[in-house]
Amino acid sequence: MITVEKLRILSDAAKFDVSCSSSGSNRKNKGGIGNACPSGICHSFTQDGRCVSLLKILMTNDCVYNCEYCLNRRSNDVPRAIATPTELCELTMEFYKRNYIEGLFLSSAVYKNPDYTMELLLETVVRLRKLYNFNGYIHLKGIPGADPKLIMRAGEFVDRMSFNLELPTEKSLRLLAPQKNKKNILSPITLLRDEKIERTHFRNKFLQAGQTTQIIVGASPEKDGQILNLTQALYGKYHLKRVYYSSFVPVVQSRLLPTVPTGLLREHRLYQADWLIRFYGFKVSELISENENLSTEYDPKCAWALKHPELFPVDVNTAPLEMLIRIPGIGVKSAYKIISARRYGRLSYEDFLKMKISIKRAIHFITFSGKFFGSIKENTIESALKINTDTECYEQLSMFSTPQIYTSVIQGEL
Repeated sequence: MITVEKLRILSDAAKFDVSCSSSGSNRKNKGGIGNACPSGICHSFTQDGRCVSLLKILMTNDCVYNCEYCLNRRSNDVPRAIATPTELCELTMEFYKRNYIEGLFLSSAVYKNPDYTMELLLETVVRLRKLYNFNGYIHLKGIPGADPKLIMRAGEFVDRMSFNLELPTEKSLRLLAPQKNKKNILSPITLLRDEKIERTHFRNKFLQAGQTTQIIVGASPEKDGQILNLTQALYGKYHLKRVYYSSFVPVVQSRLLPTVPTGLLREHRLYQADWLIRFYGFKVSELISENENLSTEYDPKCAWALKHPELFPVDVNTAPLEMLIRIPGIGVKSAYKIISARRYGRLSYEDFLKMKISIKRAIHFITFSGKFFGSIKENTIESALKINTDTECYEQLSMFSTPQIYTSVIQGEL
């Protein structure tokens, strides 16, 4: 069994990887232990999409790479540990049986070389599935540069895989992580995408929860517009389920890195913009230009609405769904409520209150059969749209530290 000290080192070393959303899998229990379908897992999330019910752990933090931003880089003086496949399997099973976790997020530093590391990770997930008969959720972080056969084999046994881009551009990778390159990261993503598409035609389940990636924000000089254009391309071309953003934290000293953390607000705004791209039909070009950062005063939808006064106000009784969801404060669920309710009659201000649709921000952008209840004063509208950016500090849930207060990144409807 793995020692407490080794567990402490390896779980703490994994805290900066946020690609651990476990939604999207429907793996059934075929007589084994655990279940990755919606009734058995996928319930414990923070509101920004981070899953808090997975055992998130590194196989090892002993890395041959020397990335400038990484706590586990080769030149950094930190305690090192490595867990064997057997130790990881036994830990997962014991934690699951005690209801500590609902699944496993397994990552690793690059130990010896990519192939050797990927072989150990593969052995772990194969043992879990075949020897321990574990049918619960598994998210495996793949190792860029490993043999494609190892990566494909791993896709047979896990629900989700992620290959982290780390930094938005090849230029930043060369500067801050010279042993990594964009091609080695995108190649396995492309490989798994193509295999998943091909197997879908034959109803062969493969990597059911898809792929994700992670981008560090603030370690390199790229603007939000450039990051979001990359995100849009990843969703469109590579069919990723999720792109995660991780605010840079200066955990190691380097003359190539900023000396202060990026802060959660920038990460918060990127998640909001990401949400608009995935679920609200916005294009990046509508929200921000290539060389800009997102507003710190307003969420991306409010900032867009303020830039387009010619489109407002809109009548809630006649506006199409596509326009309703672009109104600040009205989300997809509220928009569908409006569409459904107006089949039975024209909606009034009082109807909105009865339907419990929040109109604190929306009131300045809508009319009810021509009746306007908002303000025409620009200062009043801007004050109403500003969101309090004083957020409390949060950190990854830990099995060892004292519980902290956690705040959400995406709250309610945009």
